[in-house]
Amino acid sequence: MACAGIDGESLEQFEVNLKGNLYKLWNRMSSGSYHPPPVMRVEIAKADGGTRNLGIPTVSDRIAQMVVKLLIEPELEQHFHPDSYGYRPDKSAHQALLKAKERCSKRAWVLDMDIKGFFDTIDHKLLMKAVKRHVKEEWQLMYIQRWLTAPVQFQDGSIEARAIGTPQGGVISPLLANLFLHYVFDVWVEKHQPRVQFERYADDIVCHCSSEAEAQRLKEIFDSRFKSCGLELHPEKTKIVYCKGGYNKGEYKTVNFDFLGHTFGPKLIRTRTGRFGLYFQAFISAKKAKMIRQEIKGWYWYYWLQKDITDIQAYSRSRLQGWLNYYGLFGKGIIKNVLFYFDLRLSRWAKRKYKKLRSLTQAAKRVNQIRKENPKLFPHWQNFAMKKDWTRRAV
Repeated sequence: MACAGIDGESLEQFEVNLKGNLYKLWNRMSSGSYHPPPVMRVEIAKADGGTRNLGIPTVSDRIAQMVVKLLIEPELEQHFHPDSYGYRPDKSAHQALLKAKERCSKRAWVLDMDIKGFFDTIDHKLLMKAVKRHVKEEWQLMYIQRWLTAPVQFQDGSIEARAIGTPQGGVISPLLANLFLHYVFDVWVEKHQPRVQFERYADDIVCHCSSEAEAQRLKEIFDSRFKSCGLELHPEKTKIVYCKGGYNKGEYKTVNFDFLGHTFGPKLIRTRTGRFGLYFQAFISAKKAKMIRQEIKGWYWYYWLQKDITDIQAYSRSRLQGWLNYYGLFGKGIIKNVLFYFDLRLSRWAKRKYKKLRSLTQAAKRVNQIRKENPKLFPHWQNFAMKKDWTRRAV
C-alpha cells in the first residue's frame, strides 16, 4: 500500500533516515515493547455502489508485519490447499482462472460463493487457534495478537477499538485470512465433502457441481458451516450457475458468474465453418471493462494538450500492458476492444491539440495513421487487425 498511515510518513520520508528508523523498530520489537499504532481507515468505492474498508498501517508497522510474515509463511505454505490461489508465492489469479475454465467444461453447474464482509468479520479466537497450530515463537504470537486488536482511526481523528476482523490493507492480513479459510473451508471440505472441486482466491470461492440439486445442497451445507465460524454468505452475490453453452433462452435462471475480474458465461461465437453458436467462455467482465474506461477517462488529457504523444505513452504504457496481460488470458481480442476507448480519447486529444483536425473523424484517421506507422507505440496496437469501420467507430 503506497499511501501513508496515521503519522503521515511516506516510504520516501522513512528512507531518509532508513538505518536509524530500522534500528529503532528492531530495538522495540526485540524488547517486546512495540505496540502497533492505529490503522487509518480509508473507504474505497466499489463498482456495486458500496464501499470497501481498508486499514492502512504506518510504514514502520508495515515493515514489522513483513518481518513476521516472512518468518511464518514458509511453514504455513506447507499446509495450504493446492486450490487456494490468493496472495501466495508461486500462485496466481491466472492459475485459478484456468483451473476454473477447465472444470467448468467437465461439470455443468457452479456454486459461486461470496462471503459478506469477510476481512471485517474474522473471529479472532478462531484465527488465533489456527495460528497457534503452526506458529510456536511466543514473540510472533504476541505481535500477531496485537495487530489483530490494533484500533482503527477514522478520517475525523476518532479511534475505535477492534475485537473482530483483520484490516484489509495490512501486510500480514492476507496470510492470516488465508489461514482462517484454510481451516474454515479448505480442510473442512476435504474431510466432509471430498468430491467437491473448488478454486478459492482469498474469500472468492467457486465450487463445481454435477447437478443443480448438488449445488443447492452444498449451498445449504456451506451456509451452515460459515455461520458456525462467524461468517455469512452474501445472499445476493452467492448463486448457482449453469455453465454450459448451447442452451435454449430462458431455460436456466443464471448462466454466468464473475471470478477475478472475468465473466464465465455463454458467448455467441462464429465457428470456422461460419456458423454461430453459444459457447461457454471466459472474458473480461462488464464491471471491470467499465472501470478501465473510467480510469482512462480520468487521465491527464487536458494537461497533455501541452505535451507530445510520447508523454502519453510514458504514462499509459505500463497500465495498458498490465490490462492486456491480465485480461488477455482467454484471448486478447475482447480486452483490445475495451482498450479501443483509449484510442477514442487519444483521437479527442488530437482534435483539441491540432486545430487543423476539424472533426473527430479526421483526428481518428490521424491516430489510425500513427498506429499503422508505429504499431509498437502502445501495447494494444501490436498485432491487432485493423477494422474497416475503425474511424466510423470513433465518432
